[in-house]
Amino acid sequence: MMRNKKKPSIFMQEVKRDINTFRRLKGKERRQFVWDYYRYKIIVALFSLFVILVFANIIWQGQKPRRLQVCVVLNTSDYCDSWFDHFTKELKADGKPGAVDVNQDQPFDYSNRYYYVQEIEVMTTISSRRMDVAVCGPDMYSYLLALNACMPLDQVLSEDVVSNLKEDGTLVESVANIRQNEDGSPDESEAVKGYFAVDLSDTQFGKSYNDKQELQEGEEKAPLYAVIISNTDHLDDSVKLVEALSE
Repeated sequence: MMRNKKKPSIFMQEVKRDINTFRRLKGKERRQFVWDYYRYKIIVALFSLFVILVFANIIWQGQKPRRLQVCVVLNTSDYCDSWFDHFTKELKADGKPGAVDVNQDQPFDYSNRYYYVQEIEVMTTISSRRMDVAVCGPDMYSYLLALNACMPLDQVLSEDVVSNLKEDGTLVESVANIRQNEDGSPDESEAVKGYFAVDLSDTQFGKSYNDKQELQEGEEKAPLYAVIISNTDHLDDSVKLVEALSE
């Protein structure tokens, strides 16, 4: 007694049908056939591959030893690669392992309609300990203060540096951790006052990268700040960077 052959699944029937159709076609017809019937599957597959590669890269990057992770959001469209290349070379002269990562592509502008996305990106970077120092304008600095993410600089910089910065008037005293009541009014019950930033506007770095701002009539030049993030794992190198920026 002969057994009945198992009937192929609908999926396999469709695959076989498409293969036979593909074989009958020639040249451009084959490409058009693949695009017409499989373009969405191809797009989904490519997108899935992209996501996998991005996450794989994040994991791989996370395993690399680092000495310093810096977020630079200038008030101009300039890039400061040359300054950080020089700083990195001097920092790594001590022979200690680890890379210096400088992110100059993080936008932060409260005049942008998608500013809340920028806030989430910065908050996520800080919470995952991927930012040690921020060089930024007033918008991002105010957000860092709201997060209470700024380390008091008078407690970590050398006494001589603190004294010189205070004398120059560039050690910025601000109020952090101001919350908002339900009615939108500020709640200062848990506010913290301290020296949380250095104003870099009149430093060599500031003159090189903050003076070319495009200003509207009557608009004043925005200051540029250096901040050490409070949960940094690389405090010593963060201090070296802020002191170098302050020169």
